[in-house]
Amino acid sequence: MKTTLKSILEAQAKISSNNPDATAAFERYLEDLRSKGAGKGLSIGDLAPDFALKDATGNMITLAEELKKGPIILIFYRGEWCPFCNLQLKAYERIMKDIKLAGAQLIAISPQTPDHSLSQKEKQGLSYIVLSDLQNKVAEMYNLKYTLPQFMHDKLNTLSKINGDDSFELPVPATYVINQNRIIVAGISNINHRTRMEPSEALDIIKSL
Repeated sequence: MKTTLKSILEAQAKISSNNPDATAAFERYLEDLRSKGAGKGLSIGDLAPDFALKDATGNMITLAEELKKGPIILIFYRGEWCPFCNLQLKAYERIMKDIKLAGAQLIAISPQTPDHSLSQKEKQGLSYIVLSDLQNKVAEMYNLKYTLPQFMHDKLNTLSKINGDDSFELPVPATYVINQNRIIVAGISNINHRTRMEPSEALDIIKSL
């Protein structure tokens, strides 16, 4: 039986839950985002906004141009400092051969600077496109941007260095499957960053297009 991303994330969450203070902060964090209606994301059937962002080596990548090559799995993640994001990115890397065989590709977006994106891409051996969304401008277009609650700033005080600004803004983690007409055919966004779309589900949808 294959290990699922869900089971991997649940194991990570169990490790995190061993710290009562961290658990209390996490619940308070979710409640804050919930009360603000943060990160609703886009819906199935919506037109995915086009964008132009630099990849880890400084090349400009646009959604429209990449879609000419085939459908895209688009992931918004928080950054290299988030263990749940790292586990998700590794899980997708494990099925990249299947994604490519289906004629598709994967693009991952975070608010990290290109240097941090390059470092992550190299450390994790990621073969897909990793883009830097400085100031979360594209995340905002996708209705995913939110501001980290004040009580979380000290816990994530390295964000200003990693993201290159002092906004403490992040994207709600989200995954979208986009067809070549730029239509979102499947997707999930969740303020609970411990919940992600299963890679096998995204792959099955890609194969059905």
